[in-house]
Amino acid sequence: MPLSFSVIVPVLGEEALVNRLVDHVRTVGYGRNVEIVIADGHPERTTLAALSRPNVKAVPAPRGRARQMNAGARQATGEVLLFLHADCALPAGAFEAMERTLAQGRHAGAFDLAIRSDSLSLRLVAAVATLRSRLTRTPYGDQGIFVTRKAFDAVGGFADLPILEDVDFIRRLRRAGARPGFAKGRVTTLPRRWEADGVWRRTLANWAIIALYLLGAPPGKLVSLNELKPKKGARA
Repeated sequence: MPLSFSVIVPVLGEEALVNRLVDHVRTVGYGRNVEIVIADGHPERTTLAALSRPNVKAVPAPRGRARQMNAGARQATGEVLLFLHADCALPAGAFEAMERTLAQGRHAGAFDLAIRSDSLSLRLVAAVATLRSRLTRTPYGDQGIFVTRKAFDAVGGFADLPILEDVDFIRRLRRAGARPGFAKGRVTTLPRRWEADGVWRRTLANWAIIALYLLGAPPGKLVSLNELKPKKGARA
């Protein structure tokens, strides 16, 4: 029997994307048991207010991606939890690909990364990110991390961190013996942060953050590195 999935989406000010995302997930998961959970961290729940699609679990949550994903997971009923960013799109056959990965004895996994842009520099960024994640077995949140409910509960979900909650989560899964696998296909993300911050400024900041974290810097001390001022002329 096919596995049941809960797609958990942490949102903050995603009014323009939320309904399109729900439609997309339902198209990719057509004919399957796929539950969609939207966890809104905005104090006024603006994304939930814009949600017009039926049969979606709307979860008010405390702000913070880790807190929102944990809140969504508490309301989810699927055997497999897929954590998907609002600006990301799944590949065709994503749910079948996740099932095949989990059937190989894995308890968690992710996809390769693509960035929706014709920019050569962003294609290079995506290729390097995919190579890094496969070599280190440490995918990031924008790669669509999926995990069995049993493994998620075993490690206590996401730690309450301001950033790098995805890396911390994967590292704890690995220490618990749940080696992440990689499902066939690429999750495609929008280039919003790279366009706002500048491709190489954003990329170098990301590399600096992860390097300092691996050297022992606490995530709370790295938040300022993650908050670059938008480059001049960038769209808000």
